[in-house]
Amino acid sequence: MSALHTGYIGRFAPSPSGPLHLGSLLTAVASYLDARANQGQWLLRLENIDPPREQDGAAKLIINSLKAHSLYWDGDILWQNQRSKNYETALSKLVTTQNAYHCSCSRAQLAQHGGIHPKQCINPPKEGDSAIRLKIPHTNVRFTDRVQGAQSYSADKIGDPVLKRRDGLYAYQLAVVIDDADQHISDVVRGVDLLDATAWQLHLQQALSLPAMRYLHLPVIVGDDGHKLSKQSCAPAINNQLASQNLRKVLSYLNQPLPPPELNTTKILQWAIEHWRPQLIPAGASLSL
Repeated sequence: MSALHTGYIGRFAPSPSGPLHLGSLLTAVASYLDARANQGQWLLRLENIDPPREQDGAAKLIINSLKAHSLYWDGDILWQNQRSKNYETALSKLVTTQNAYHCSCSRAQLAQHGGIHPKQCINPPKEGDSAIRLKIPHTNVRFTDRVQGAQSYSADKIGDPVLKRRDGLYAYQLAVVIDDADQHISDVVRGVDLLDATAWQLHLQQALSLPAMRYLHLPVIVGDDGHKLSKQSCAPAINNQLASQNLRKVLSYLNQPLPPPELNTTKILQWAIEHWRPQLIPAGASLSL
């Protein structure tokens, strides 16, 4: 499905560490509806920059599930593992401008400082054996989330995030900012478990002179054990044969008006686009399964 470009560009960016589950479908549907209701584009990005966490065949399963639920994206899929040059260019600029630095501190050492990197690196950085961290300035970052409301974070509480790991793999915080900028993303719709990370990403955008975006953080679905549904916790994959029921279920979680029962997936989504009310999405951290 194509859309008339109005300046709104959204995206769904799953990691191929497992098939889609109900929680990730909720994010996909919400981001899709928000884009289409604003006559915008909806892009698909596969965040496959962490090979140890990837599951063979998961990317194909994710793509098939989106199609089974009539969630069709605009343009080509962006694959993060093809974008190393873009990340290296950004890292070089950050180090050159002293907005990032090499660090060889271990997690155990940082734990003695409350997990926050001290002003001086505990271990002198060694070439080839260090991570690269973003230097967070001593200023508060504030933004207003479309569902969760006003947010404020201070530098001494969030610390300096890793941008490139000691093993040479790029960190999520770097990749997501660079990719969002390169894809001209205007609006990010994702789970509230990533709300805190927004502060780091806003600092990184400023350090690279990148445009800011609007954010909408959704409550996440939690299981009977109180933990977020996730691929790491082996949340069951959604059943593509029950696509219509799945769409109705996530619309209910999002507190949206429910469509008539006789509609198929395509018509459910069209109805949901016309009746999309993001102000009805419940604020807070979680929704019970």
